[in-house]
Amino acid sequence: MAPLSKLAGAPAGLLAAITGMAAAHLVAGLTDPDASPVLAVGSQVIDLTPTPVKEWAVAEFGTADKPILIGSVLVATLLLAALAGIVARHSLAAGAALIVLLTGLAGYTAAARPEAGAGVLIPAAVALVVGVGVLSWLTPSGSRAGTGPADPARTGVRRRSLLLAGALGVALAATGEWVARARTRISDVVLPAASEKAPPLPSGLEQTYDGISAFRTPNDDFYRIDTRLTLPIVDLDEWRLTIDGDVGQEVELSFDDLLAMPLVERDITMTCVSNEVGGEYVGAARWLGVPLTSLLAMAGVRRVGDTGADQILSTDVDGFTISTPLEVALDGREPLVAVGMNGAPLPREHGFPVRLVTPGLYGFVGSTKWLRRLTLTSYDAEQAYWTERDWATDAPIKVSSRIDTPKAFAEVQAGQVVVGGVAWAQQRGIDSVELRVDGGPWQRCELGPDAGVDYWRQWYFLLDAEPGSRTLAVRATTSDGDVQTPARATPFPAGSSGVQEIVVTVS
Repeated sequence: MAPLSKLAGAPAGLLAAITGMAAAHLVAGLTDPDASPVLAVGSQVIDLTPTPVKEWAVAEFGTADKPILIGSVLVATLLLAALAGIVARHSLAAGAALIVLLTGLAGYTAAARPEAGAGVLIPAAVALVVGVGVLSWLTPSGSRAGTGPADPARTGVRRRSLLLAGALGVALAATGEWVARARTRISDVVLPAASEKAPPLPSGLEQTYDGISAFRTPNDDFYRIDTRLTLPIVDLDEWRLTIDGDVGQEVELSFDDLLAMPLVERDITMTCVSNEVGGEYVGAARWLGVPLTSLLAMAGVRRVGDTGADQILSTDVDGFTISTPLEVALDGREPLVAVGMNGAPLPREHGFPVRLVTPGLYGFVGSTKWLRRLTLTSYDAEQAYWTERDWATDAPIKVSSRIDTPKAFAEVQAGQVVVGGVAWAQQRGIDSVELRVDGGPWQRCELGPDAGVDYWRQWYFLLDAEPGSRTLAVRATTSDGDVQTPARATPFPAGSSGVQEIVVTVS
């Protein structure tokens, strides 16, 4: 038998799997997105991946780490599905058994996850029925009888059947995504005006010098790093924020209850702990929300002595947890239970309908997205997701600065060159930024507008660049005199440190 003829059943297996997964995705969109078979397996892979491997993936692939992971799971699934199609040409029962094995594994994985709901097995069951049905439809009749394939000219998979199965898979997948977006209802949300407005932001240096990061990061450009492979679908009519644990009284609030409270606007820069020196996982936005201290006061917690707890364990709508030191939340800074970002409701990828934003802390200890519960407890009693993986329990953001322009290894013309970027030290503010050329003395840069200690500062330096290879380095100093350390540290377990240096060619 020719090598290609041995693979003749592969398209049937591939389309059976694709159609089954698409149908499951549609059902998951109507019920629980995390129960979608591929996403359930992918999420389990994330949870089981060692921390060093996760950090490597973020460093190497950045925000593309999730598509790459999903793609890897899909490739493995489709290879097994193709094998099922090949086997089915000789025995439909054996090919169908492989489809059952695939969907059963996905269903078991979804059911074993901590946030699994009552209907978590439904998408996998749908994938099984649809997958086996399509495989049977596309498999030659001789195989169904168990006598092996008949003449390929008579029993080969018909092109029309393949096209119909492919079109069905695409239609089901597209419908599933439409259902997920329709259920979120962000477009229906109208946020009230803040009772305490932030002053208008001044024009940033990006208006004058190309290449410097915008003073306010647009929502679409704001970094996103988290463990989720799919965005949660939240029904606003059913969503509640609960404050419980070691409190004077338990509090439960609807989304409308939050919007009816006095809202404040705050300009806050956020940084991901995975950000390497000079990295892009930092962004600045105007947030609208209720001060966390107001909500804790409703539960009878106004100071640390009001409770025996030492942490706030925050939980998202699917059971993911983050721990924030209670002392930090009550030390005078103003964490927000945010409902808005840059004048609009929170985007789905940034935590709709509600998220936590804690100034001065890396996101993994202070910025829970898709928030639904705040539990006052102790570190001895409860460990959050990242705490279990040996990340720091208290992770203040380190003094950092970045060169945005020129880019590393860029070629620039001799003469006056604009070197610029951003610097941040949330809760302390930036007092100065300095540039060093070819290991020479540090030279003071010009700073952009000031929007408060929790917001980054833009900076620039007009360099008289001479021909040759030039090494540029930048460092920042806080308003209390703390100079950015040159000592290198990796992101794990409490954030990176060091001075960024880049090389450019002046011609």
